[in-house]
Amino acid sequence: MNTPFSGGTGADLDEALRWATARLAAAGVPSPRADAELLAAHVLEVSRGRVGALALLGTEVPDHFEELVLQRADRIPLQHLTGRAYFRNLELHVGPGVFVPRPETETLAQLAIDAARQALEHSGRAIVVDLGTGSGAVAASVAAEVPEARVYAVEVSELAAAWAERNLSPWGVELRVGDLRTAYADLEAEFDVVVSNPPYIPPDAVPQEPEVRTHDPQLALYGGGADGMDLPRAVEQSAGRLLRPGGVVAMEHAEVQERLALGLFADRRRWVRAQSHLDLTGRPRCTSAVKV
Repeated sequence: MNTPFSGGTGADLDEALRWATARLAAAGVPSPRADAELLAAHVLEVSRGRVGALALLGTEVPDHFEELVLQRADRIPLQHLTGRAYFRNLELHVGPGVFVPRPETETLAQLAIDAARQALEHSGRAIVVDLGTGSGAVAASVAAEVPEARVYAVEVSELAAAWAERNLSPWGVELRVGDLRTAYADLEAEFDVVVSNPPYIPPDAVPQEPEVRTHDPQLALYGGGADGMDLPRAVEQSAGRLLRPGGVVAMEHAEVQERLALGLFADRRRWVRAQSHLDLTGRPRCTSAVKV
């Protein structure tokens, strides 16, 4: 389809949105109309709902809209183009070099939030650490929704940590750049909650979505080992040394790794109440356990 506007300005927004939707659909973008409206909202600096009203009023196409649509058609993540990702109640800063948080990870955040609230109820304190925080989505959610908690986070990638710092500093989260295997050696047996969304994709399970395969950092995707479970195993080891007795660990994993994840917490001398949790689509997405 030919572009309905010349030079990105002067054309009708409604017509441009129809062109953008068709262009994105042809490129295989899963939600073409929504993405077109979100890109328009970004350049107009209004809400997505306001875009519809402006289109009805015959507003002109905003500057750079065509360029952004063509980049999205090349399967550059929408969040990289807008610089924003939405997670629970938060608007996060994201971009190249950091894993874009997914809706299914909201299940993990809820587990950490619930565990922090329970710790406050039982002992009057909640000290939480997020291992491999990425953008900081989970740690920021805990800090925002359980303001009485002390929240820490660690991230090995300096690029990702730079994004995490922007998202975590407003909430008072202490961020360290380091390896989750050795993180917070100075605070062993001090934490009430350990939460982690570690890399867990096996080496032969290359993601199909171009946005993930090409633009998400590989360091945040592949978990190591033939089964992708090397880093999840490291999370279990770190949780064992960081948690106080009675503390809770919650970890995300692939739906096909449910049995393997439960097996990590099968040692009754170390863990009790290991259980699987379903994500928003009803798939087993997280495992939690309590430290003996």
